[in-house]
Amino acid sequence: MLWNTLLLALRAIRRNLMRSFLTILGIVIGVAAVITMVTLGNGATRSVSDQISSMGSNLLIVIPGQRFGPGSEGAPKFKNADVEAIRNQISAIERVAPVVSKTATAVYQANNWSTVVTGSNDDYFQAGNWELADGRTFSESEERAGKAVCVIGETVRDKLFGRQNPVGGEIRIKQFACEVIGLLKPKGQSAMGSDQDDTVVMPLRTVQRRLSGSQDVNRLTVSVKAQTSIDAVKKQLTLLMRERRKIGENEDNDFQVMDTRQIAETLTSTTRILTMLLGAVAAVSLLVGGIGIMNIMLVSVTERTREIGIRLAIGALEREVLLQFLIEAVVLSSLGGLIGIALATGASIGLAGMMGVTYLFDPTINLLSFLFSAAIGVVFGYFPARRAAGLNPIDALRHE
Repeated sequence: MLWNTLLLALRAIRRNLMRSFLTILGIVIGVAAVITMVTLGNGATRSVSDQISSMGSNLLIVIPGQRFGPGSEGAPKFKNADVEAIRNQISAIERVAPVVSKTATAVYQANNWSTVVTGSNDDYFQAGNWELADGRTFSESEERAGKAVCVIGETVRDKLFGRQNPVGGEIRIKQFACEVIGLLKPKGQSAMGSDQDDTVVMPLRTVQRRLSGSQDVNRLTVSVKAQTSIDAVKKQLTLLMRERRKIGENEDNDFQVMDTRQIAETLTSTTRILTMLLGAVAAVSLLVGGIGIMNIMLVSVTERTREIGIRLAIGALEREVLLQFLIEAVVLSSLGGLIGIALATGASIGLAGMMGVTYLFDPTINLLSFLFSAAIGVVFGYFPARRAAGLNPIDALRHE
């Protein structure tokens, strides 16, 4: 009986293909929108996590001032002595890299490019998970003497040298020439959207003497040894910096110690909330599609009143008529769900490539969307089916 009822439902759908397609269009759009939004949101979350990981593992970043609070303006910078104090007094520290950043124009022959010049030491590359594509990093003597040598990122290489090997060449930064001794492997965009490869790294003393004109350090990048509690090191680091900056017991910190784990958790939780919000908004169109199915099924019942009367008159049971129209509604909505999944897969792959995020196939959201579309067929198809089953055979046969 169920098979015969299914065949009758499919025959009725095939009888009006254009109307059936327009009926399920709302379901198609709803399912496709939900799956696409969730898939892209999950991909964005994964991309953010990967970008945070590329900054370095077990990493602490110390900056002067409080980013979101009062007092961040005019907070005193760090000094070179702070780096030595951290390295000598906290045993769990593996690398300490002071960082000074300045925007400057780099020139090579007829090409020029405005980039970020970073002054640091050799620990900067290890702490930040930087790998060399060619050349080398700074020697201890070059750091101590503040020699004009530099390691450049892939973007700077592309803008100044094209595809040729930059190692051994010289670029001009402001009024001095700098020998390129290394080329970094590309990292791509950071979690904040900046280009990590648009960089020129020099010894700290070189930047302090020739660009910044002071001994100030903008931030400290601290790498913690593996198998060590980052929270414990963070607490030790905070106490040490409070002591060195002579902050009173009841005074607020004039610096901030950020954990890359916290940055990752904050950004990923934000993208998850946005994904849920977008998915919920897209799910509204599924309800609209369900209303469309109910509307068309009511029209179908009116059009087929005489057919229903004949079936009831020759012995069909009410539940069989109800099941026929209910199955018809479920088949329509399920078909819309399948088409929506196929459409969402293609759209997700294409948009993920355009947006530069990772494409992650999520079987759970695909299955849930399909089941939800089928459930909509049951919910919104029940009332028209009940109306068809409740028709009086004599009145139905008289219907024109």
